[in-house]
Amino acid sequence: MAKGQLVGYIRVSTEEQNTARQQEALTDFNLDKVFTDKASGKDTDRPQLQAALAHLREGDTFIIYSMDRLSRSLTDLINTVKSLTAKGVKVQFIKEALTFTGENNPMANLLLGVMGSLAEWERAVIRERQLAGIAIAKAQGVYKGRKQALTPQEQAELRSLALSGIGKTELAEKFAVSRQTVYAYLK
Repeated sequence: MAKGQLVGYIRVSTEEQNTARQQEALTDFNLDKVFTDKASGKDTDRPQLQAALAHLREGDTFIIYSMDRLSRSLTDLINTVKSLTAKGVKVQFIKEALTFTGENNPMANLLLGVMGSLAEWERAVIRERQLAGIAIAKAQGVYKGRKQALTPQEQAELRSLALSGIGKTELAEKFAVSRQTVYAYLK
Protein backbone atom coordinates (compact mmCIF):
# COMPACT_ATOMS: atom_id res chain seq x y z
CA MET A 1 0.00 0.00 0.00
CA ALA A 2 1.37 3.43 -0.97
CA LYS A 3 2.13 5.98 1.71
CA GLY A 4 -0.75 8.40 2.09
CA GLN A 5 -0.60 12.16 1.89
CA LEU A 6 -0.14 14.52 4.81
CA VAL A 7 -2.96 17.05 4.49
CA GLY A 8 -3.24 20.14 6.68
CA TYR A 9 -6.24 22.25 7.59
CA ILE A 10 -6.16 25.82 8.90
CA ARG A 11 -9.15 27.86 10.03
CA VAL A 12 -9.60 31.35 11.41
CA SER A 13 -12.99 32.90 12.03
CA THR A 14 -12.70 36.14 10.05
CA GLU A 15 -10.87 37.59 7.06
CA GLU A 16 -8.96 39.93 9.38
CA GLN A 17 -7.49 37.15 11.51
CA ASN A 18 -4.01 35.83 10.82
CA THR A 19 -3.25 32.19 10.02
CA ALA A 20 0.50 32.49 10.76
CA ARG A 21 0.43 30.68 14.13
CA GLN A 22 -1.31 27.67 12.64
CA GLN A 23 0.85 27.71 9.50
CA GLU A 24 4.00 27.75 11.61
CA ALA A 25 2.81 24.79 13.68
CA LEU A 26 2.15 22.81 10.50
CA THR A 27 5.54 23.52 8.85
CA ASP A 28 7.29 20.66 10.66
CA PHE A 29 5.04 18.12 8.92
CA ASN A 30 6.16 18.65 5.29
CA LEU A 31 2.54 18.63 4.14
CA ASP A 32 1.49 17.57 0.66
CA LYS A 33 -1.51 19.92 0.65
CA VAL A 34 -3.03 22.56 2.95
CA PHE A 35 -6.61 23.80 2.99
CA THR A 36 -7.39 27.16 4.64
CA ASP A 37 -10.79 28.61 5.61
CA LYS A 38 -11.60 32.04 6.98
CA ALA A 39 -15.00 31.19 8.40
CA SER A 40 -16.78 30.39 11.63
CA GLY A 41 -16.34 26.95 13.14
CA LYS A 42 -20.00 26.76 14.15
CA ASP A 43 -20.65 24.07 11.51
CA THR A 44 -18.81 22.14 8.81
CA ASP A 45 -20.29 24.08 5.90
CA ARG A 46 -16.96 25.66 4.92
CA PRO A 47 -15.64 25.51 1.35
CA GLN A 48 -12.07 24.50 2.11
CA LEU A 49 -13.05 22.00 4.82
CA GLN A 50 -15.43 20.35 2.37
CA ALA A 51 -12.67 20.33 -0.26
CA ALA A 52 -10.27 18.75 2.24
CA LEU A 53 -12.78 16.08 3.23
CA ALA A 54 -13.38 15.25 -0.44
CA HIS A 55 -9.61 15.14 -1.08
CA LEU A 56 -8.69 12.79 1.78
CA ARG A 57 -8.19 9.10 0.96
CA GLU A 58 -7.40 5.93 2.87
CA GLY A 59 -3.87 6.09 4.27
CA ASP A 60 -3.82 9.91 4.45
CA THR A 61 -3.21 11.86 7.65
CA PHE A 62 -5.32 14.96 8.28
CA ILE A 63 -3.38 17.38 10.49
CA ILE A 64 -5.12 20.26 12.27
CA TYR A 65 -3.58 22.71 14.74
CA SER A 66 -6.36 22.31 17.31
CA MET A 67 -9.74 20.60 17.69
CA ASP A 68 -11.55 23.94 17.82
CA ARG A 69 -10.07 24.78 14.40
CA LEU A 70 -11.87 21.77 12.93
CA SER A 71 -15.18 22.48 14.66
CA ARG A 72 -16.75 24.28 17.58
CA SER A 73 -19.66 21.87 17.52
CA LEU A 74 -19.13 18.69 19.53
CA THR A 75 -21.44 16.72 17.25
CA ASP A 76 -19.69 17.92 14.08
CA LEU A 77 -16.25 17.29 15.59
CA ILE A 78 -17.06 13.72 16.61
CA ASN A 79 -18.88 12.95 13.35
CA THR A 80 -16.04 14.33 11.22
CA VAL A 81 -13.34 12.44 13.11
CA LYS A 82 -15.34 9.18 13.07
CA SER A 83 -16.19 9.56 9.38
CA LEU A 84 -12.54 10.12 8.45
CA THR A 85 -11.15 7.32 10.59
CA ALA A 86 -13.82 4.94 9.25
CA LYS A 87 -12.43 5.45 5.75
CA GLY A 88 -8.86 4.90 6.92
CA VAL A 89 -7.75 8.51 7.41
CA LYS A 90 -5.70 9.30 10.50
CA VAL A 91 -6.74 12.58 12.22
CA GLN A 92 -4.06 14.42 14.20
CA PHE A 93 -4.46 17.48 16.43
CA ILE A 94 -1.18 19.24 17.20
CA LYS A 95 -2.11 21.40 20.21
CA GLU A 96 -3.86 18.58 22.06
CA ALA A 97 -1.21 16.04 20.97
CA LEU A 98 -3.94 13.58 19.99
CA THR A 99 -4.17 11.26 17.01
CA PHE A 100 -7.27 9.31 16.04
CA THR A 101 -6.95 6.18 13.92
CA GLY A 102 -10.35 4.58 14.34
CA GLU A 103 -9.14 2.16 16.97
CA ASN A 104 -11.52 2.07 19.90
CA ASN A 105 -9.28 3.86 22.41
CA PRO A 106 -11.39 4.85 25.44
CA MET A 107 -8.98 7.59 26.58
CA ALA A 108 -8.80 9.18 23.11
CA ASN A 109 -12.60 9.04 22.81
CA LEU A 110 -12.98 10.68 26.24
CA LEU A 111 -10.55 13.46 25.33
CA LEU A 112 -12.28 14.04 21.99
CA GLY A 113 -15.59 14.48 23.82
CA VAL A 114 -14.19 16.69 26.59
CA MET A 115 -12.11 18.92 24.30
CA GLY A 116 -14.96 19.14 21.79
CA SER A 117 -17.36 20.15 24.56
CA LEU A 118 -14.96 22.88 25.66
CA ALA A 119 -14.74 24.24 22.10
CA GLU A 120 -18.54 24.27 21.83
CA TRP A 121 -18.86 25.99 25.24
CA GLU A 122 -16.27 28.61 24.24
CA ARG A 123 -18.24 29.43 21.07
CA ALA A 124 -21.43 29.85 23.12
CA VAL A 125 -19.64 32.20 25.54
CA ILE A 126 -18.24 34.27 22.65
CA ARG A 127 -21.72 34.55 21.12
CA GLU A 128 -23.20 35.53 24.49
CA ARG A 129 -20.61 38.31 24.92
CA GLN A 130 -21.23 39.50 21.37
CA LEU A 131 -24.99 39.76 21.97
CA ALA A 132 -24.43 41.58 25.27
CA GLY A 133 -22.11 44.05 23.52
CA ILE A 134 -24.68 44.67 20.79
CA ALA A 135 -27.40 45.26 23.39
CA ILE A 136 -25.21 47.83 25.18
CA ALA A 137 -24.33 49.55 21.91
CA LYS A 138 -28.02 49.68 20.92
CA ALA A 139 -28.95 51.17 24.30
CA GLN A 140 -26.29 53.85 23.79
CA GLY A 141 -27.56 54.51 20.26
CA VAL A 142 -24.24 53.44 18.74
CA TYR A 143 -25.29 50.18 17.08
CA LYS A 144 -27.60 50.63 14.14
CA GLY A 145 -27.40 47.14 12.67
CA ARG A 146 -26.90 46.29 9.06
CA LYS A 147 -27.74 48.91 6.42
CA GLN A 148 -31.13 48.31 4.82
CA ALA A 149 -30.95 46.87 1.29
CA LEU A 150 -33.83 49.07 0.14
CA THR A 151 -34.77 52.63 1.02
CA PRO A 152 -38.20 53.23 2.57
CA GLN A 153 -39.44 54.46 -0.83
CA GLU A 154 -38.14 51.32 -2.56
CA GLN A 155 -39.76 49.17 0.13
CA ALA A 156 -43.12 50.84 -0.49
CA GLU A 157 -42.72 50.39 -4.25
CA LEU A 158 -41.78 46.73 -3.77
CA ARG A 159 -44.91 46.08 -1.69
CA SER A 160 -47.11 47.90 -4.21
CA LEU A 161 -45.69 45.92 -7.14
CA ALA A 162 -46.08 42.64 -5.22
CA LEU A 163 -49.73 43.46 -4.51
CA SER A 164 -50.25 44.14 -8.22
CA GLY A 165 -49.17 40.56 -8.95
CA ILE A 166 -45.53 40.86 -10.00
CA GLY A 167 -43.59 37.73 -9.10
CA LYS A 168 -40.89 37.52 -6.43
CA THR A 169 -38.13 36.65 -8.90
CA GLU A 170 -38.96 39.61 -11.09
CA LEU A 171 -39.05 41.90 -8.04
CA ALA A 172 -35.67 40.59 -6.88
CA GLU A 173 -34.19 41.34 -10.30
CA LYS A 174 -35.81 44.79 -10.51
CA PHE A 175 -34.46 45.88 -7.11
CA ALA A 176 -31.15 43.97 -7.43
CA VAL A 177 -31.70 41.97 -4.26
CA SER A 178 -32.13 38.28 -3.50
CA ARG A 179 -35.53 36.57 -3.43
CA GLN A 180 -34.96 36.03 0.28
CA THR A 181 -34.67 39.82 0.75
CA VAL A 182 -37.90 40.32 -1.21
CA TYR A 183 -39.71 37.85 1.07
CA ALA A 184 -38.26 39.55 4.17
CA TYR A 185 -39.60 42.96 3.08
CA LEU A 186 -43.02 41.49 2.24
CA LYS A 187 -43.51 39.95 5.71
